[in-house]
Amino acid sequence: MGSMEKGRTIVGWAATDPSGVLAPQTFTLRNTGPEDVFIKVMCCGICHTDIHQVKNHLGMSRYPMVPGHEMVGEVLEVGSEVTKFKTGDIVGVGLLVGCCRSCRACDADIEQYCNKKIWSYNDVYTDGNPTQGGFAESMVVDQKFVVKIPEGMSPEQAAPLLCAGVTVYSPLNHFGLKKSGMKGAILGLGGVGHMGVKIAKAMGHHVTVISSSDKKKIEAVDHLGADEYLVSSDSATMEQAADSFDYIIDTVPVNHPLEPYLSLLKVDGKLILMGVINTPLQFISPMVMLGRKVITGSFIGSMKETEEMLEFCKDEGLSSMIEVVKMDYVNTAFERLEKNDVRYRFVVDVAGSDLQQP
Repeated sequence: MGSMEKGRTIVGWAATDPSGVLAPQTFTLRNTGPEDVFIKVMCCGICHTDIHQVKNHLGMSRYPMVPGHEMVGEVLEVGSEVTKFKTGDIVGVGLLVGCCRSCRACDADIEQYCNKKIWSYNDVYTDGNPTQGGFAESMVVDQKFVVKIPEGMSPEQAAPLLCAGVTVYSPLNHFGLKKSGMKGAILGLGGVGHMGVKIAKAMGHHVTVISSSDKKKIEAVDHLGADEYLVSSDSATMEQAADSFDYIIDTVPVNHPLEPYLSLLKVDGKLILMGVINTPLQFISPMVMLGRKVITGSFIGSMKETEEMLEFCKDEGLSSMIEVVKMDYVNTAFERLEKNDVRYRFVVDVAGSDLQQP
């Protein structure tokens, strides 16, 4: 890791308190160390987790905080021991920038489950300096946590894949749910959910979108390619769908009952939780016992899975549905995201914005 002494001074948009309002701030990046990659940020996606962090919903926010963990940029400099990247490469950085490299998770190449992982922002490096995210001019990142963006994939389309894409790909991969012919459901049609539909369909699955109203039915079926659409508040159709799914990917980021969805699973079916929820969820045990059903969770994906997912999306011609905005619109974008008023991911054009101007 490079030294902070005489490091680069850059501009990023930071929150300074739980209001979550972002404004320009200067901060120092470390110099490029032997295994570091110095990256000019081109664009960065906005994830619901960014709202949780800047507003201290989880009670562990550190300020000032530059959010952003779906970053794509151009390599400007590499350290003397970097072998995977060269100047001019278009690369991505996701939610992690460090791990211990010696625990069971790290040895198994699932570093996202390392207990000493280092988040790309709202965390500290081993030297005590704070990490800062992708809503900034540039980043310095250890090469292990950098991925090459496949040729032909646009930066703004690639950015959401670094979180939303791999978050769906990883559990399908890990739980043996990639094979064609599976019957799955996506609960919640937001940034992660819409990529869930696209990726599952590309794997050959029969995909149902579950939502609380029929407002997104046309989008789900006609635009995203879902096979069916199920309104969770319609008890009759929910009852008809009982015991029908091999898995349900639950992307809802707020407290909600689990029992209605457990009833939709086949024997040995899996309810895979992905939404960050800071209040307890409840269910009665017979709902899982009487069908040997599984409630589990999954957290982003490994660096290896991220590389696999990007190649899968390239090969299948998959892209995210995005709305590109400038940095001076970011606070409005956060407000709209809280209201679920985006189809389906905001991406900030960082390189094309004047970061000095609020």
